Amino acid sequence: MAHGTHDYDVDPRNDDIIIGINDDLLPRDRAMVSVFDSGFMLGDGVWEGIRVHHGKLAFLDEHLRRLAEGAMGIDLDIGRTEGELAAMIQSTLDANDMGPDTDGVHIRLMVTRGVKSTPYQDPRFTISAPTIVIIPEYKIARPETLTQGVRLYTVSIRRGRADVQDPKWNSHSKLNCISACIQATKAGADEALMLDPQGFVATCNSTHFFIVRHPDGPDEVPEVWTSTGDYCMPGITRRNVLRLCERHGITWREKNFSVTECYGATEAFVTGTFAGIAPVTEIDGRTIGRGERGPMVDQLQQWYLELLDEQ
Repeated sequence: MAHGTHDYDVDPRNDDIIIGINDDLLPRDRAMVSVFDSGFMLGDGVWEGIRVHHGKLAFLDEHLRRLAEGAMGIDLDIGRTEGELAAMIQSTLDANDMGPDTDGVHIRLMVTRGVKSTPYQDPRFTISAPTIVIIPEYKIARPETLTQGVRLYTVSIRRGRADVQDPKWNSHSKLNCISACIQATKAGADEALMLDPQGFVATCNSTHFFIVRHPDGPDEVPEVWTSTGDYCMPGITRRNVLRLCERHGITWREKNFSVTECYGATEAFVTGTFAGIAPVTEIDGRTIGRGERGPMVDQLQQWYLELLDEQ
């Protein structure tokens, strides 16, 4: 049965969580936004997923910088400083008694342009300040995702150029990725592998993609490859994986490569805030390497946990 990197086990504690909406803290069953909100009506907004690890907001500064850059890209004035947003997040955690010993919490921080006077796309019809929503949930990736991995399918839906819709925006407008996910699911895979307009590998529908190659032969030094980054969101876990490779002397490359080179990889994996690093065992029905988590992925997972602990 197909599953994705964002699969999780239901936690009953989430039934009673407190959600932050602007300056209000509301029970889950009363946390609502207007039907005239830009995010609901048009997908007009930006968001971040943030992990709480051992009571700390992992890589918070990087997430808030990316949020701010995306907001600037769509000319959205959030109206709050990064410090104020951080305080809002902490207040929401405090309201849920998610203290310094809390682990396994995933936060969705969403900012939309605000409420419209009428259903229309023009930002000048916005009549309120931006809507800020903070949803903290007890939610972790299933252990089998990190050990048994996922299967990918190369879809026909491409990651677009920046002059169509900039793929570097982490926007609420996700139909491109949702369509890719649907196609992969219909093909019996877990997630979609998406190509760029030139036909090179770009990213997955909800994660970033890497392969491990041995350019000088199977017994020679391995290299970690990922896309150029031209057609994908600037991933924070993606960047941290490259930093870990640099720290530990592993050759890494951001480059163009084809799906054929993925089929011949000894390992493949995906990265993201929710699951961290997860192996890829199959692409388009082709087994990758030995069809199991390989030594590079196993080592990177350990190093990544150590990096989280450093936060």
